[in-house]
Amino acid sequence: MGETMALLTAEHPGPLAHVSTMGLGIGGSESNVAIGVQRLGGNAVWCGRVGTDALGQLITREIRAEGVTVRVTEDPAASTGLMLKERRTMSTQKVSYYRAGSAGSRITPDDLDPHLIAGASILHVSGITPALSTSAAATVRRAMETARAHEVTVSFDLNYRASLWTAASASRAYSELIPLADVVFAGDDEAALAVGSAGSADETAQRMAALGPTQAVIKLGSKGAVACIDGELFHQAAMPIVALDTVGAGDAFVAGYLTELMAGSSAAQRLELAAKTGAFACLAYGDWEGLPRRAELGLLLQNEAVTR
Repeated sequence: MGETMALLTAEHPGPLAHVSTMGLGIGGSESNVAIGVQRLGGNAVWCGRVGTDALGQLITREIRAEGVTVRVTEDPAASTGLMLKERRTMSTQKVSYYRAGSAGSRITPDDLDPHLIAGASILHVSGITPALSTSAAATVRRAMETARAHEVTVSFDLNYRASLWTAASASRAYSELIPLADVVFAGDDEAALAVGSAGSADETAQRMAALGPTQAVIKLGSKGAVACIDGELFHQAAMPIVALDTVGAGDAFVAGYLTELMAGSSAAQRLELAAKTGAFACLAYGDWEGLPRRAELGLLLQNEAVTR
């Protein structure tokens, strides 16, 4: 559950003011995860709120086209949010958001389907949504509480966005939401907002788990990941790749982990698939377009450039 926005991406590197062509797509952390789960063979539902405009239609159509079930509230009084992605150089990007007062930010607890949540294996939310508005924050909390009341596993990715709220505000929200989660994902910098700076990623994961979750996973990018799962520490190396676009890699990692969690796989298997999907997502441009299907994962180890 969360906001997905339309996405305009510069097709060539350079200042956005001088870009003459842009590609139109969509992007959103939670829908990225849903698409990732679906492509890996899972069954995902994305819940959100969009405007009754062309961009809202685009989002609904694109996510449905990936096989994900879409449950949206259409808001005739607000526009669908928009992102602009500038490729200032071949190796750097800047994302600007136009989402203040967007339909997605106006989501309310009344938009939730408690029966849908109660029948799920996992509810996945992120720290982006509670930063959008008071009603969005209340919706996330209600969803998490509903899931816990029905013994549904709750997954929470901190996903800190400095453009949406201050570190202090995020820290306060995390302190309330992390205890409601069973699985928590965070980058090392994000985790520091919730548990303070630690001497190592191991300690960070242990501190996160001490807040209540039975599974605390610290994403370390090219250094892999560390997890504290049922009190035991696990270490996962990153896949050696030459990254083309790292946007969406964290969502791909989460999708891989949650897919294996739903399948009843071991902690080591969850982290291994998470590392593979996270790496694979970096090999193509786009927030979610490069997410792999399970049959494609072997390409990470393939030596031949051409398959015939």
